[in-house]
Amino acid sequence: MFAVAAGVWLAAPVAEAADRPAPDGSSRWIVTLGASVEYGPTFPGSKRGGFSAMPSFDIRRFDEPDEKGAPDDNIDYGLFDLGEVEIGPVLGFRDSRSQSDDGKLKGIHAVDWGVDAGLFAQYWAIPDRLRLRTEIRQAVSNGSGLVVDVGADWFQPVADRWLLSVGPRASFGNDTYMRKYFGVSESEASRNGSLPAFSAGGGLKSVGLTAAASYDLTPTLTFQVYDRFDRLTGDAADSPIASKIGSRNENIVGISLSKAFSVSF
Repeated sequence: MFAVAAGVWLAAPVAEAADRPAPDGSSRWIVTLGASVEYGPTFPGSKRGGFSAMPSFDIRRFDEPDEKGAPDDNIDYGLFDLGEVEIGPVLGFRDSRSQSDDGKLKGIHAVDWGVDAGLFAQYWAIPDRLRLRTEIRQAVSNGSGLVVDVGADWFQPVADRWLLSVGPRASFGNDTYMRKYFGVSESEASRNGSLPAFSAGGGLKSVGLTAAASYDLTPTLTFQVYDRFDRLTGDAADSPIASKIGSRNENIVGISLSKAFSVSF
């Protein structure tokens, strides 16, 4: 949160000069900084809720159009633009889990907060209206394996300032991911005393839906409210972490605010 606030403060003088021509030899970019506050499960499969805050970031060339996106898109940058297809790197975050989140996790391994990175690809089946997107991300800091997220979004402008979006989601995790968040070893089950041992394997872990409503307060300041609901499936749903002490249903509600600035390099 501090980093985002500092970025807004430093970029404010640049925004005031947005209408002035760029210095000779420099290029003009649009940088969008933002932050969101969410209320949702404290860890995957938890029935307990809590608040969290996340920054957001986007950058594009001044002459590139402002592309629509969904609130659960991770931080990305399009390196290859092949007509209606865009491909590039993506950066995301992994949930943490500890006994402090739920006393019933006694004896179950903790999971550190982490970062993941990979590639995204998206295809505009109907330009500015219907988007298909996938992200493939590997954990780089907490050893929680690989995830693949796929989804589709329909974007519908309403009047001059409103933009509505809605679309289905599906998420997959490999063996490492599923063991990290949903597995219980024999020794952990013995220490816990209530949860049985469970060997979680890779596959489809959830299906869901994301909906959002955005409002342009000014041409460069946007407010958004959103909701994402997921239903755990497969081994994620069968895990005692979700079925015994948690929930197979996950719902995240959030609000965000973002500001766009013109900068020259």
